Amino acid sequence: MLAKVYSSAVIGLEGVLVEVEVDIAQGLPNFTIVGLGDTAVQESRERVRAAVRNCGASFPMKRITVNLAPADLRKAGPAYDLPIAIGLLLASEQVRGDVHDAVLIGELGLDGAVRHTDGVLPMVAVAREQGIRRVFVPQEDAAEAALVSGISIIPVQRLDDLTAHLSGVKALPEYLSRPIDTAPPPVYPVDFSVVRGQEHVKRALEIAAAGGHHVLMTGSPGSGKTLMARALISILPPLTMSEAIEVTKIYSVAGQLPKDTPLIRQRPFCAPHHTTSLAGLVGGGGVRVKPGMISLAHRGILFLDELPEFGGKLDVLRQPLEDRVVTLSRAVGSITYPASFMLIAAQNPCVCGWYGDPERQCTCTAAAVARYQRRVSGPVLDRFDMFVYAPRVPFDKLNTLRPGEESAIIRERVIAARQIQERRFRGTHLLTNSDMGPAEIHQHCRLNSQSQLIMQNAMRQHDLSARGYHRILKLARTIADLAGSAHITAQHLGEALQYRLRQAE
Repeated sequence: MLAKVYSSAVIGLEGVLVEVEVDIAQGLPNFTIVGLGDTAVQESRERVRAAVRNCGASFPMKRITVNLAPADLRKAGPAYDLPIAIGLLLASEQVRGDVHDAVLIGELGLDGAVRHTDGVLPMVAVAREQGIRRVFVPQEDAAEAALVSGISIIPVQRLDDLTAHLSGVKALPEYLSRPIDTAPPPVYPVDFSVVRGQEHVKRALEIAAAGGHHVLMTGSPGSGKTLMARALISILPPLTMSEAIEVTKIYSVAGQLPKDTPLIRQRPFCAPHHTTSLAGLVGGGGVRVKPGMISLAHRGILFLDELPEFGGKLDVLRQPLEDRVVTLSRAVGSITYPASFMLIAAQNPCVCGWYGDPERQCTCTAAAVARYQRRVSGPVLDRFDMFVYAPRVPFDKLNTLRPGEESAIIRERVIAARQIQERRFRGTHLLTNSDMGPAEIHQHCRLNSQSQLIMQNAMRQHDLSARGYHRILKLARTIADLAGSAHITAQHLGEALQYRLRQAE
């Protein structure tokens, strides 16, 4: 007998509906799964066999064929255990029920328990798009699945619970989602009030937060670069609901969604070590391609400490920094992940860290300093909007009892500037000034005659590229937004130039 059950696969960040066909025929006992499944899919035969038996049902000693359609789509992971088991019980007539309007997702334990599955959010989303009315998911994934409105979510704890539900013996209750707005406010590990001194660096980071700009901080060891980078997340505006869904979907597919956090409400802060592999940065894997750190930092911050130590791996950031996406090409096709993040980097000026320090002598040779600074390529440096020097903080500022300005106060100014940009870019795909292309720059970043003369002299003296010219204008536009000015003045442009031209000095 033949039975058909629906499940779902994940390609990139999008779900794809999969039809699980189970056929039981006379012949020598055999259990075959076809349809381009990976090792985890093939191993589901043993999980399903044990789960069916341990839930009180009998496993058919016949020729069993399972087809995962479409057959040319690669299937990965254990999410097909539950639909295969239900399809087998339906085909063997041990369970009678209607599942034509349902999608089943879940890994099975040998005792019949239904376990967590990665990527539930995009799977449920595609089910709703295809007109499916019900989705059966593992109990611990119900809160995540309920983020998709307009579809019935039914949590399942055990296989025999689902068979009893389908047979009409004992109905499983539908999951009742909780109001999302009741989530507690985010807790930030570092507040800007604990940062002593470095007022010009904090001003630069406020500008970066307001416009989504990339920043490179250079300074001696212990000057507070890492501390300020970690505090930056506390002045960014909270995620909108659409942004939170985007981020949650990425973490769900990557298998990094916390169990007690069905919806991520705090902007990500990702700080990969310089020994992280290329696949760890951009994403990759075998059959099951997963997003890397630059996608996990989507709508948040990617912090690269000791930037020169990353070496040639930094070149993989060039395309994501421009296009806001990362495309992974494999033999089976291409997968695109979003990668719209703020790049915040920190570096020492030389190997020993004291080059240019007024109080401590550098022990590096001139050749060693040049060699160290050349580890980061010119094209990568050109993609930073701001270059900030963080000197050592003097004793009197470190010893002061007066706290600095709190992150909440700075965040209010940042949110006000972001609201100006929201009104400016309404009806477009742009969110911040850093997203602007040449057409938008020409429209929104016009200079008066005095500012044009300043910009012309800067271009001539510092041999700026076209990319550098555009980044200065976007930076000036953000500074004007923070000041509440509708026009870019010479003062705004001058401040933008001082952040950008430090690299050229």
